[in-house]
Amino acid sequence: MDIQICKNYENLSTKACAHVSGQIAKKENSVLGLATGGTPEGMYKKLVEQHRKGVLSFQQVTTFNLDEYIGLPANHPLSYRVYMKDRFFSKVDLSVVNTHLPDGQAADLTAECARYEALLREAGGVDIQVLGLGHNGHIGFNEPGTPFASTTHIVELDGKTREANARYFDKKSDVPKKAITMGIETILAAGEILVLISGADKAEALRDMLYREMTTEFPATALQQHPNVTILADEQAAKSLHE
Repeated sequence: MDIQICKNYENLSTKACAHVSGQIAKKENSVLGLATGGTPEGMYKKLVEQHRKGVLSFQQVTTFNLDEYIGLPANHPLSYRVYMKDRFFSKVDLSVVNTHLPDGQAADLTAECARYEALLREAGGVDIQVLGLGHNGHIGFNEPGTPFASTTHIVELDGKTREANARYFDKKSDVPKKAITMGIETILAAGEILVLISGADKAEALRDMLYREMTTEFPATALQQHPNVTILADEQAAKSLHE
């Protein structure tokens, strides 16, 4: 793994933007695997800035998001479809038909998982997958105990995950209890993985991801077996690496 310590969140976001921009410069029709949450917001903002300066186009790019809540309509303000539209999709020249998220309201959720996995294969796979890191080691919504061989599947969200996401909702009880997520095997199939980690509260999780023996009880340890992982961590997140 290539571990890059960034001075602060701003610097982390700048480097993440440069990484994704570099991928598109190499391959105009890149397939990007995208994440939601607080950490990648700065990256999306900077990608939008690059587009508005006329130095970056997404016209030939295809995107696949890691996950979506089950039960929230696609137009719900806290759905990941709306998150992506508000922060990125509507602000660049991406074609909406090239933006993909799981359908958390599908009548047959198992069939939806299979459909999404098939779409990924048809697109030729993900060139670069952006990830965050959960306090409990989850990547995507792959909670502790998820088999490393998992593909896109339905997941029951861990209490800690729902608690972490409750800040976006009026109250914790409003946070959906289930989601559809790319599986760990699906994530590991990406050509490159870019992990963004910010804040002192993620320091222990980062250390575990790097140095803990691979175990399904800490899903992010699966990344140890991938040949092309770049970790961008700000100084606060990296503080435990020097202890």
